[in-house]
Amino acid sequence: MKKQYYAIIDIGSNTMRLVIYLREKGGKLKEVENVKAVARLRTFLNDDNTLTQSGIDRLVSTLQSFQDVLATYQLQEVVCLATATIRQADNKEEIVLQAEANTGITIRILTEKEEAYYGYLAVVNSTSVTTGITVDIGGGSTEVTYFKDRELIEAHSFSFGALTLKEFFSKPIPSEAELKELRHYLSEQFSTLPWLCNKEVPLIAIGGSARNLVQIDQNLKEYPLAGQHQYKMYDTDIKQVSNYLTTLKPDKLSKVEGLSKDRADIIIPAIEVFHSLYQIIQADCFILSRKGLRDGVFFEQLSKEIGSVLFPNVLEDSIQELITDYSLDTKQIVHVQYLTRKLFQYLKENSLIHLDKQDWKLLKRASYLCNLGEYIDAEASAQHTFYLLANRTIDGLMHKDRLRIALIASYKNKTIFKQFIRPYKTWFLKEERKKLRHLGAILKFSYCLDATRRQVVRDITFDHQKDTLVIELHCNGDAAPEEYQSEKQKKHLEKAIKKEVILRFITS
Repeated sequence: MKKQYYAIIDIGSNTMRLVIYLREKGGKLKEVENVKAVARLRTFLNDDNTLTQSGIDRLVSTLQSFQDVLATYQLQEVVCLATATIRQADNKEEIVLQAEANTGITIRILTEKEEAYYGYLAVVNSTSVTTGITVDIGGGSTEVTYFKDRELIEAHSFSFGALTLKEFFSKPIPSEAELKELRHYLSEQFSTLPWLCNKEVPLIAIGGSARNLVQIDQNLKEYPLAGQHQYKMYDTDIKQVSNYLTTLKPDKLSKVEGLSKDRADIIIPAIEVFHSLYQIIQADCFILSRKGLRDGVFFEQLSKEIGSVLFPNVLEDSIQELITDYSLDTKQIVHVQYLTRKLFQYLKENSLIHLDKQDWKLLKRASYLCNLGEYIDAEASAQHTFYLLANRTIDGLMHKDRLRIALIASYKNKTIFKQFIRPYKTWFLKEERKKLRHLGAILKFSYCLDATRRQVVRDITFDHQKDTLVIELHCNGDAAPEEYQSEKQKKHLEKAIKKEVILRFITS
C-alpha cells in the first residue's frame, strides 16, 4: 500500500512549525518530521496593528524554506494555519496574498474560537481526562477551554501571550515587584470568567512553553521515565520551577537543562500564567498534553471518516496501535485473556489473593502487550517489553499507570521484577508493589498455558483445599510444551497464594 503523508504548517506568534504525518494502518497519524523556525512575527507588529513588510518577508522566507522539506514527500494534503499575530493584524489580507503569490501556499487564519476548539479536541482525543480545563499560551494569545464528560462547555481567547507578557519585565529575570504586578494582572484577567473559578479539575496545558516547564521539572527531579505527554505536576512543582528560574543570573537562564534558548526570555511569564490559572481553578493537578492545535485539526479531518469528533476510546485505540505496530497475535491475546479472567476470578472469589475491579483493569490492559518484547528479541523479551511500555507514550495512560502495566506485562520472576521497579520504588507503597508482582505472576502463568499459540488448553477449572490448589487444564490435543512451561512458572503463583499448585492436563 502506498504511504500516505500529510503536512501542516503552524504560523504562531513566536515560532513557525512544519510537521509531516504518516497515516498508519489503523488510520491514526504518526509524526515523522518536525521542523521549527523562530520567526517571532509578534515583534514585527506595529503600533497601528499592521505587520511590517520585514515581518511579511520573514514569514515568506520561512514558508519557502519549508517548501524544500515538503518537496521530499508525496503529500496527500498540506494545511497552513495562522493564529494570533496574523489574526490581529489589520493588513491580514495583504499578508495572505503575498504569502500565496510567493509560495503558492494558502494560509487559513483561525478564529479565536477555532484555535481554542482544536486545542480541546487534541486533549480529549489523546488523554484519559474526561473533565478539565485546557490552556494554550502562544506568543500573542492564550486560549482556555472547559470540557465536561469530554464535551466542550466553554472557550475563551485572551489577547495576551508569552511575548506580550514579558513586557511586564524590564530584564529577563524580573524583580519581585514586577512579578507581583504580573500575577495581579493575570488574576484579574482570569477572574473575568466565572466558569474558571474553583472548578477543582485537572489543568491540561499544551504548547511549547508547557513542554519546556515539564522538561525543566523532569531534569530537576532526574525523572527516570521517558516522555512528556500526560506528565503530571502539582502546584508546588510549578512554584519550585518558577523559584529556581527567578533566582538565576540572566546569563545562566538560557543554559537551563530542558529550556529552549528561544524561550529563555518568555518562560517565566508563561509559567506565571500556568500557576495563576492553577490557583484560580483550584486545580487538582497540572497535566501536559504534547498533542495540541495541529493534532486537533487532523483529529477533525479523521472524524469525517468515523462520524464523530471524539474517538470512542483513546486508550483502546492506543493499545490497538501497539498490537498493529509490533505484529502481536490477536487470536492468542483473546484466548489468554479468557484464561487469565477465569484464574483471576477464582483467586478473587475464593480470597486466595485480595483482588478488585481495578486490578482486573490493569491485568486486562497488560495482557494485550505481554509478548511485545519478542518483536525485538525473544531471549530478552521481558526486558524489551518493560522498556518499550515504560518509555513509549500511550495515549490515555498517565505515566504511573503506564509503569504499572509495564511491570505486569514484563513479569518473569521476582528478581527481574525488583530490577525493573528499583528506580521507581518510592512511587509505590510496599503493598502495591506486592500486588503488581502477583498480577504479573497470574499473567505470566496464563501465557504459559498458550506457549505454542495453538490454544490447545481450551478451558480451566479449579479445586482447592487447605494447602493445595488443583488446576485442571482441559485440552484438545497434546499440551506437552504448555505443561512444561506452566510447571516451571507455577512457583510464582504458589508464592502469591501461599499454597501448593497441582496442574492436571486433561485431554478430551
